[in-house]
Amino acid sequence: MQLQTLDTDVIIVGAGPVGLMLAGELRLGGADVVVLERLSQPISESRASTIHARTMEIFDERGLLSMFGMPHREPVGHFGGLALQFDGVDSPYAGLWKIPQTRVEQVLGRWAVGLGALIQRDHELVGLEQSESMVVANVEASGGRTKIRASYLVGCDGERSMVRQHGAFAFSGADATRWLLRADVAGIDVPNRRFERHDAGLAVAHRNADGVTRIMVHEFDSSGGATAEQPSFVDVSAAWKRVTGDDISEGTPIWLNGFGDACKVAQRYRSGRLLLAGDAAHQQMPVGGQAINLGLQDATNLGWKLAAQVRRQAPAQLLDSYHKERFSVAKQVLSGIEAQSTLLLGGREVEPLRAVMAELIGTDAAVAKHLATKIAGLDICYSGDSDGNSVGCRLPYQQLNATGGVSNIAAPLRDGRGLLLNPTADCAQTVADGWSDRVDAVTVVQSRDTEKYSKKKILDIQSVLVRPDGYVAWVDDGLHELTPSLCRWFGSPRSRPHAR
Repeated sequence: MQLQTLDTDVIIVGAGPVGLMLAGELRLGGADVVVLERLSQPISESRASTIHARTMEIFDERGLLSMFGMPHREPVGHFGGLALQFDGVDSPYAGLWKIPQTRVEQVLGRWAVGLGALIQRDHELVGLEQSESMVVANVEASGGRTKIRASYLVGCDGERSMVRQHGAFAFSGADATRWLLRADVAGIDVPNRRFERHDAGLAVAHRNADGVTRIMVHEFDSSGGATAEQPSFVDVSAAWKRVTGDDISEGTPIWLNGFGDACKVAQRYRSGRLLLAGDAAHQQMPVGGQAINLGLQDATNLGWKLAAQVRRQAPAQLLDSYHKERFSVAKQVLSGIEAQSTLLLGGREVEPLRAVMAELIGTDAAVAKHLATKIAGLDICYSGDSDGNSVGCRLPYQQLNATGGVSNIAAPLRDGRGLLLNPTADCAQTVADGWSDRVDAVTVVQSRDTEKYSKKKILDIQSVLVRPDGYVAWVDDGLHELTPSLCRWFGSPRSRPHAR
């Protein structure tokens, strides 16, 4: 057996949506990437299918939306099974965008490979070795055993992450106690059901255009038993009949699985040269599509920071800010998902709570918008201030008058670099003198159509420094100088900049 060695900057374990998004982000930042995937072929089933507004904005920021075509948009989602409007959030991508996970992986894989990422299928991680200078992945491949050396390795390999296990990351929280069984079934004729509650449990059914019906079923008085994670079709059809009275046993199962209400998070996202992202870092019930969106946003937070680290341009503590920022977000998201799980899977004991929540959502527009904004990922502010107009918050999505016509705030971020928007002459000179290899100084004029998406008009009155992931790093408020912020997020200048 021949031992092969392949060296790279970063190894990513897992070629799901998160791993592929991270691969593209790293390549934009100039890092060499190898993605290891144990499966020989991409998955054929779509476990996740909902993309929220903030992730759509990120796709736009990377120029990916045209590759998705025209996905179906639904204005109404849910909070724990209670109808919730999503078309009123402050984003041009308000609503729920129905993009199957298979399609997400196709687009992100094509993008990452086009940028130069190497995807190695039929490569399974079986061991790790870490030193002060490198990490070595021991891999079983069809051609034999392989050792791959890199500066860093990132586990994007899901809830049962081998990277998390080999790296001895602490993973704490609650195991699942309640389960939903899920199946895609052909050849059945059952009415569509939207979180329909029966005496015995919860039933969901939706017939797709191809005639296949996706069903989900939960029994209030059952934890799911030993077959919950890998149910047979007999298990699913029996539970469906007990809850709804309908017999689907003559149908043909295309795909089935079970998922529970486990809620766990890694207590650190980095251990030396090992990092975690996506479901490897946090396990949650995939209610409302939040899991895939949370993971994709992990990738966009980590990618530019890790690329700067391997290119030796990262300032002190930049890579550690990944855990600080995303761990906090995960805790908030998982708390919301726990609340939804209680409303969704609880039995008769939660009916009074459901009635109160339904009344609040239905009669108080502010409550409904607040919940929708949180689920959509639009409330994230790494500084802890969520007014949408300050350092640490997402740059408000705005229409811009740019050369060649009206564009949007996403366009200047396509190359994955930092931005100094509407710079004063002194600010522009500071960037040109020391950071122009990492930060672009761009002048734009806000469109009159801005209020359609955001009431924040910071570009009219201030210079704004934006991180590659679209979050504000500095605003010209007259109190804080630009140079310290440039050094904090983008490292030392090539040469000493002019004093401001």
